[in-house]
Amino acid sequence: MWERRITHVRRDRQGVTTHVGMPGVWNETVPEAIKDIENRQKNYYVEWPERRTEVRVVNAFPKYLRTDRDNTPRNNLDDLPTF
Repeated sequence: MWERRITHVRRDRQGVTTHVGMPGVWNETVPEAIKDIENRQKNYYVEWPERRTEVRVVNAFPKYLRTDRDNTPRNNLDDLPTF
């Protein structure tokens, strides 16, 4: 399984994360990343100063990505810089 470190995100005008970005120019849409995680093709993670956290799929409608950096209900991907 490939490992992908997410370092930044792209959001739409409503603030919804639409893409996840990796070091360099690599980025994927959220639906692509969700498919990769669900099919166990790639493992996505965020490296925070205090520790690494895995990115997981939340099975809501629509599905979305989140980390549990600090065990709060908010989506910590929102803390990443945008591109």
